[in-house]
Amino acid sequence: MDITIPVYQPSLNGNEKKYVNECLDSTWISSKGKFINQFEDAFSAFINVKYAAAVSNGTVALHVALIALGIGPGDEVIVPTLTYIASVNAISYTGAKAVFVDSLVDTWQMDPGDVVSKITSKTKAIMAVHLYGHPCEMDSLKKIATEHKFFLVEDCAEAIGSEYKGKHVGTFGDIATFSFFGNKMITTGEGGMVVTNDQNLHERVLHFKGQGLSKNTFYWHDVIGYNYRMTNICAAIGLAQLEQVEYFIRRKIQIAELYQEKLKDLPVRFHTACKEVKHTFWMCSILITNGVNRDLLRNYLTERGIETRPLFFPIHTMPMYLNKIHNFQVAVELSSKGINLPSYPTLTDTQVIEVSNQIRFFFDENN
Repeated sequence: MDITIPVYQPSLNGNEKKYVNECLDSTWISSKGKFINQFEDAFSAFINVKYAAAVSNGTVALHVALIALGIGPGDEVIVPTLTYIASVNAISYTGAKAVFVDSLVDTWQMDPGDVVSKITSKTKAIMAVHLYGHPCEMDSLKKIATEHKFFLVEDCAEAIGSEYKGKHVGTFGDIATFSFFGNKMITTGEGGMVVTNDQNLHERVLHFKGQGLSKNTFYWHDVIGYNYRMTNICAAIGLAQLEQVEYFIRRKIQIAELYQEKLKDLPVRFHTACKEVKHTFWMCSILITNGVNRDLLRNYLTERGIETRPLFFPIHTMPMYLNKIHNFQVAVELSSKGINLPSYPTLTDTQVIEVSNQIRFFFDENN
């Protein structure tokens, strides 16, 4: 059956076409143009951070952030095993080793207690991944990083607009990254941002993302750099998206609340906000709690034109990162039981109710 309710689709109903046409009319379509600086400035103002550097995608944002910190061969970076592969791949790109930790049962975020247990003499940084829009336990992670003199990196790819105790994620660590892929809270098609309050780190990011070009001499490159720059066209789309971000966030929260209302009394557990956080629900995620195979429900919904996604596979189970020493029980259980439901700003209440009703019908049939 054709998909009638996708798991995600971007909303492009603002000034996107207007700003892109300005790029085309001016011929500024590559990595120079007014929209790049405007997008960077607007984004840094939105999350209240001093410096922002736009890059070509979220994965390279992580890579250049780690490079700017000096992470490299012989170093270890502690990272949750329950995350998207980009978090871990970026660590490997530097030559450093990813050291995995388990998740907390309530928030699904990295377990600070397990972080402490994985510290070695080679630990250089902690990468906090704000999974599915819920912030990590930043007080604990920041305390660990400060006490041990580690860098704290925030992967905020899925958490644009999320807050911990009234502060935006991305403002707690030494450096942070965001993604603007097509399924993120705001999109540039492909794109990312590296943010920091440290001027020196910001200048290093600019240096490395622009082929290592010297500030003062044309075509003189003094480090091995990368072509990680964002185009003016992508930044134009991003600026138009950022103008609508508060609405996108409100709508995503409304959708999550409606799902919670319509799915109550079913054998599912919703990924909800815990403690003093603002959860922006990048995805509306549920766990199947009655022992029914998660994939049976996903297949049932697919047959009715409703697209879903499973939770990420724990990275330690993948062949290039296989770790048989630790079993990471919480992450494995979450991964095996979790489903991401359709959630995007233009999803209507009627569609949310339809998805919820189909889930209810499934459990009625499988009682």
